[in-house]
Amino acid sequence: MAKIVLASGSPRRQELLHRMGIDDFDVRVPQTEETCPPDLSPRETVAYISREKSDAAAALCTAEELIITADTMVFLDNRRLGKPADEAEALEMLTALQGRHHTVCTGVTVRRGDTILTESESTDVYFRPATREELLAYIRTGEPMDKAGAYGIQGRGALLVERIDGDFFNVMGLPLLRLSRMLERLGLRRRAWGGGGDKERLP
Repeated sequence: MAKIVLASGSPRRQELLHRMGIDDFDVRVPQTEETCPPDLSPRETVAYISREKSDAAAALCTAEELIITADTMVFLDNRRLGKPADEAEALEMLTALQGRHHTVCTGVTVRRGDTILTESESTDVYFRPATREELLAYIRTGEPMDKAGAYGIQGRGALLVERIDGDFFNVMGLPLLRLSRMLERLGLRRRAWGGGGDKERLP
């Protein structure tokens, strides 16, 4: 049976695999520069980087292992918002996002041997208007500092979100439905979604 390797150090992605009922996996983090051609669309950008991560992760794995890589970015008016360098930049990002909608894109690559699948997902996130004092209070929690766009929808950042259009888990860093379908195409199938023990791996 193929061993699953999550090539990401993100604790949120590890949590999301567990939510899928996938508990038996290794974590191996490749070193990549995460650069891409400048003329790509947001979804093309994250797909490109997830594939670059997959190529780097392949050097850490065997051909029999099934490798999952992903890249998530926040885009406001097609401008990429990465992780804030400091609290001042976090405030700048959150101020730009408040009262508006932005797009979160995740590229996912699943690889087993010579078979490589790369897809992407996008979710529109709508922030409510927020005061400077509210944003500063959120920044003081420390939650924004390691997250693209300076917020975590799964944490206190949820209080800034008015609504979303699309996959919630995509905003966390891994579009679960899309990933599950990709895994099925590479031989990992689930008979049911109700329990971690009710899964089947094909050779």
